[in-house]
Amino acid sequence: MLSLMVLTLLLLLGGAWWLWREGRARKQALLMVVLAAVLAVNVAIWTVPDDSGDTLASASPDR
Repeated sequence: MLSLMVLTLLLLLGGAWWLWREGRARKQALLMVVLAAVLAVNVAIWTVPDDSGDTLASASPDR
């Protein structure tokens, strides 16, 4: 799941860069960057270890 989120993040940033460079849909490009930032924070929450060294991803019951 995290890999899909990172892939989506990269695609959103690439698409936003392309829209911005082409000079069209700048509002949508900005919104894509905001969504990519939200995804990046979400991935960080799941992967950055806490004080005991555990991550939410490693503690997930899906594993």
